[in-house]
Amino acid sequence: MSTIGLIDYGMGNLHSVQRAFERLGCRIQAVTATDQMQGCDALVLPGVGAFDPAMQRLEQSGLADGLQQWCRSGGALLGICLGLQLLFEGSDEGERCGLGLLKGHVAALPKQPGHPVPHMGWEPLQPHTPSPLLPPDGQPAWMYFVHSYAAVPSEPSCTTAAVTFGEHSITAAVWQGRIGACQFHPEKSSLSGEAMLRRWLAWVDQPG
Repeated sequence: MSTIGLIDYGMGNLHSVQRAFERLGCRIQAVTATDQMQGCDALVLPGVGAFDPAMQRLEQSGLADGLQQWCRSGGALLGICLGLQLLFEGSDEGERCGLGLLKGHVAALPKQPGHPVPHMGWEPLQPHTPSPLLPPDGQPAWMYFVHSYAAVPSEPSCTTAAVTFGEHSITAAVWQGRIGACQFHPEKSSLSGEAMLRRWLAWVDQPG
């Protein structure tokens, strides 16, 4: 049974994320300080809200440094929604630097007639590069989105899945090394989201 460290910095929908992992048999360790990462098999960085206040809280708590050290040491990390955006170098939404764990920035969704922002609702993922976040059989996975910004990775191979937003294809999920993240909410995505979390946990449990 994996122990998953759930990063608690006051801006995540922690209860629903925690319940989703507990239903899959995980032990959950609330992480409000860096020393609480010890003993965790992987970390989850959720997030709901704005980029700058989130980074401010991560920095003030020391969790920003802790997350950077965790990833430099080869630890597994999953970001969810705002948690994906915080992994990048910065965002159009604010002025603070992000965690810089992934190269690139976060851009506002393009304004298009008939496609309101925030982008809300169910959309099928478009697979790009393989990762544990995607179904291995190539079947479409429908996930639930609520967001006004999307990541623009500097390295295209970092994008493991995209989603259509009007006339544009935008980043839905990223994967690089042992860092993965999704713009959608797997904890709100019914069986498709549960299956994604189960695949990620199976990957975390693999030896080596």
